[in-house]
Amino acid sequence: MQDTFKHKGLRQQLVNILVNKGITDKAVLNAIGKIPRHLFMDSSFLDHAYQDKAFPIAADQTISQPYTVAFQTELMEITRGDKVLEIGTGSGYQTAVLCDLGAKVYSIERQQELFKKTSKFLPKLGFRAKKFIFGDGYKGLVEEAPFKSIIVTAGAPFVPKPLLAQLEIGGRLVIPVGDNVQTMTLFVRKGLKEFDKTEFGEFRFVPLLEDKN
Repeated sequence: MQDTFKHKGLRQQLVNILVNKGITDKAVLNAIGKIPRHLFMDSSFLDHAYQDKAFPIAADQTISQPYTVAFQTELMEITRGDKVLEIGTGSGYQTAVLCDLGAKVYSIERQQELFKKTSKFLPKLGFRAKKFIFGDGYKGLVEEAPFKSIIVTAGAPFVPKPLLAQLEIGGRLVIPVGDNVQTMTLFVRKGLKEFDKTEFGEFRFVPLLEDKN
């Protein structure tokens, strides 16, 4: 499958939509404008790849709405070389954005089908995460901690304590919290047990599943 001038034009239109919705981080917008989102989607949705909408992918999961990807990424305040943990590899689109920003990405996926597909597919596009892990996102990745930032790309009914514990001081956890509708929440680690918490409105995600493995 190819990335054509038409695709590039549609991506630029998508970037303009995100700017109008309040995304200001130039590096994030540049990544969205560069990454061929249509390659991450099932063939039946290709015509819709550059709409600002979520779409189904394998294993009853979704590829997130571009605005959501941009919003979460902007909250992470990534600088090149940051060590980042992603909970929920999914299609790999968010992973690609993080890689494009120069983050060292460790990504956990608990759906075997998606894990196998995405961990092979992303390197073919030139996006190389440090590590893909098949595992339980609620547990994080203690052996690689601490992380500069952690992003959760599924709706968590509660905030997993291991994820807070695996942040470095000054580190940021971006997580949608709630059952049917989630509140986008940012935790910034201020000390051993001190965290600043900020909430940023409602979003909808597929649920973060646990204890599968």
